[in-house]
Amino acid sequence: MPSSATWMTDFDPHCRRCPRLASFLADCRREYPGYHCAPVAPFGDRQPKLLVVGLAPGLHGANASGRPFTGDHAGILLYETLHAFGWASAGISTSRNDGLQLTGCRITNAVKCVPPANRPTPEEIRSCNRYLAAEIAGLASGTVLLALGSIAHSAVLRACGLKGSAAKFAHGAEFTLPGGLRLVDSYHCSRYNTSTRRLTPGMFRAVVDRASRLARAGDAT
Repeated sequence: MPSSATWMTDFDPHCRRCPRLASFLADCRREYPGYHCAPVAPFGDRQPKLLVVGLAPGLHGANASGRPFTGDHAGILLYETLHAFGWASAGISTSRNDGLQLTGCRITNAVKCVPPANRPTPEEIRSCNRYLAAEIAGLASGTVLLALGSIAHSAVLRACGLKGSAAKFAHGAEFTLPGGLRLVDSYHCSRYNTSTRRLTPGMFRAVVDRASRLARAGDAT
C-alpha cells in the first residue's frame, strides 16, 4: 500500500487535464486576481481516521481561499460540526492562515477545481478521480470516509475500483469498502440543502457522530 504521503505527492497544483475547468480557472484569475483560482489541495491530517469527501471547490469559497470548504457556505456547518466532535481546532474556517488545524481528519473533494455553476461533468469527475484514488489507497484499515452527496459517494466507489451499483447513496447509509475501509453517506451540507431543510444541523450531527464513533473505534466492521 502506498505511504500516507501519497495523497500529497500525487496531487498536481498545476493540473490542466480538464479543458473546460482549466479555461474557467483562467477566466476566474482574470476576474478575481486575488483568488486562489487553481486546483485545491486536500486539507488536514496525513494519516486520518476520518476522510471527508466533498464535491468541488465553491467559486467564492475554496476557489478563493485555496482550502476545502473555507469561505463556502457549506463550510459553516461542516467545520462547526467537526469542531464539536473533536476533529477541528476551531468551529470557523476563514482563511488558509487562520491557524485552524484538523487532527485525525482530512477534507478533500471529488473534483479539485471549481466547475462552472458548481456542476462538474461526468468526464471531469472521472478525470479527477485519479487523485482521490491515490488518497484512498494510502488510508489505513479502519479509516472512515464521509461522502457529502451522491457525486462524492460515486467518486469514492470509483476510486475503490467498485461499480456504482455496488452501493446506493442514501443519507445515513453505511457500506464496507475494500481494504477495511468504511463509507458513511450524508446529504451535502450545501446552502440549498440546509435552507430547504433537506439537511438540518441535527441530521448532519447525527451522521458525523456515527462516522466519528466508527473512526475512533478503529475498525470498519
